[in-house]
Amino acid sequence: MMPTDDVLLLTPGPTPIHPRAQAAMSWPMRGHMDPEVFAYNDRIVADLKRLYGSGPGAFASLLSGTGSLAMEAGLANLLEPGERVLVLANGAFGERMVEMATRLGCDVHALRFEPGTAVDPSAAARAARALRPALIAVVHGETSTGVLNPVAELGEVAREVGALYSVDAVTTVGMMPFAMEAWGIDYAYTGSQKCLSAPPGVAPVVFSGRAMERIARRRLPVATWYGDALGMRRYWEQGEGARTYHHTVPVQLHWALGEALSAALEEGMEARAERARSLADAALASLRTAGFEPYVPASRRLPTVLAVRPPAAVDEAAARSALRREHGVTVAGGLGPTAGEVWRLGLMGENAREEHYVRFFEALDRVLAGGRLLDSFLEARQPAAA
Repeated sequence: MMPTDDVLLLTPGPTPIHPRAQAAMSWPMRGHMDPEVFAYNDRIVADLKRLYGSGPGAFASLLSGTGSLAMEAGLANLLEPGERVLVLANGAFGERMVEMATRLGCDVHALRFEPGTAVDPSAAARAARALRPALIAVVHGETSTGVLNPVAELGEVAREVGALYSVDAVTTVGMMPFAMEAWGIDYAYTGSQKCLSAPPGVAPVVFSGRAMERIARRRLPVATWYGDALGMRRYWEQGEGARTYHHTVPVQLHWALGEALSAALEEGMEARAERARSLADAALASLRTAGFEPYVPASRRLPTVLAVRPPAAVDEAAARSALRREHGVTVAGGLGPTAGEVWRLGLMGENAREEHYVRFFEALDRVLAGGRLLDSFLEARQPAAA
């Protein structure tokens, strides 16, 4: 049975596919070693370095997998068994880092913060000074809770103790300004289906020049052959000789990601961030009229994932099910520490569009019976439209 095409994704990924990415999926197939593919990949690399704000010697590529592969590949490349890592965790994806690093045989130390709160740089600095880790890892925008962590300040902590610094940028890069070199980040990654609104299946990653030098000096081979940065680099960069085969890359996904990436850069990160912020503000103002409350204080709220607590009178799972079943609108419930407690609304790429939230509030008015949510949303949008 074919899926219906009238379902609106307002989840924190995947997002609706950008029209240019959708069109690119129908481009002719080419072999993964074809000159046209290499030329297109070169453009992707240049655009990724611009998107991430990387510095000299950086290596950018697409991993053939989702953001979780990028998370694991970063830990595997930057750490050897027994090396110490400090994970700053305040949600489900910080905990995923802890599990992955543990499976890789690292000396894992987790500094945990309450769900809904941000990582405290002062506490992180104290832990880093005591532990002297080889790597500090954190999630920029914790998707499970809607919290934005202070990655620039945490970069100063990593510099102070001489640690490499890895940042999960899955719900931030592509929708907000990102400054990898300025913030001292050695590895950052996202998933194609998040802020860039391309199909799932490739993970845009960037290693700093310092990170690549560290990988080249490893005593032991990288634990994962598939995600070995040095092996991948021989496919993605010409170097002194011909490019070498690594694995069969998903060419159509490269086409789509490249077009979505170009569209994002053309719009500009400041404009995209404002698009998300203004929609989130209006959506929250409307939801509050029906008794929903924000899960995260305004000062640390992630612009691209709005987490709200439904009122006690609303069965959150039943209401979400009715939105999907009766109106074709999909929103996400909680994940990990927020399961059963919150709704998470995506404001990334193509789901951060006013017309999508008009449809959402029309549907929610019907599900909750008798509300004025759409009117409230449109009233809240008036200053942005004026």
